[in-house]
Amino acid sequence: MTLHGGDPIILDEKEPTRRRDGVQVIARAADILRALQGEPDGLSLRQLAERLGLPRSTVHRIAVALQHEEFVAEATSSGRLRLGPGLHRLVAASLRDISQPLYPYLKKLSDILNETVDLAVLEQGRVFFVDQIQVRHRLQAVSAVGTYFPAYCTANGKALLAELPPAELERALPERFTSFTPRTIVAKEVLLRQLETIRETHVAVDREEHTLGICGVGCAVRDGLGRLAAISVPMPAQRFYGSETRVIEEVLRTRQEILNDLGAF
Repeated sequence: MTLHGGDPIILDEKEPTRRRDGVQVIARAADILRALQGEPDGLSLRQLAERLGLPRSTVHRIAVALQHEEFVAEATSSGRLRLGPGLHRLVAASLRDISQPLYPYLKKLSDILNETVDLAVLEQGRVFFVDQIQVRHRLQAVSAVGTYFPAYCTANGKALLAELPPAELERALPERFTSFTPRTIVAKEVLLRQLETIRETHVAVDREEHTLGICGVGCAVRDGLGRLAAISVPMPAQRFYGSETRVIEEVLRTRQEILNDLGAF
């Protein structure tokens, strides 16, 4: 085994059994986490054991430890496991450097609109929130750093999907579209037509597609290293309708400022 940038680690047979067992446990824990990657509905202990070729009792013992650290969590009442918020927070921390050059633009947009502004990236077909400028209102949209939202029915997600090459877009879209509200787009061809419009206008809108009573406007941007992210403004519907044009204009203005300062797409 070799650490990145380092010398090989050789597990001597004379090493204490506890140390060798510990390395094996870490490797198996990593295997469990990798198996859960891309499984938002989770996997059962039986499914994990079959995929990894491990005894169910071993998977259960390691899963309990991972759950204690919030690296895995229950996905359903039936006991399926999914990646947990503790792991999401670690991923968010590793991605925070993408927010540093974009933070001033998020803050300015939030100050102008007096609304919460989110920064997100696309991860396995889902939106992953990496930063947020939060504004307190009596009514406000709820999102949080380290959480995932579906991409196909959110403003930031659609803005990101519209930037993908065809092959990547195909991989990012789910096989079946879950209907979260009566306004959710569940027909793939309808979504693809909408993404074409987003490519032309550079702005995406969510009109209560993911959550009833919540709307949003988003656009795709890049940081100084060319990494793709999305800035979005989530709002309660009662504040959004009537101010939609202004919000779109300010989001597009922010995108243009980033384009001018940090480079072209």
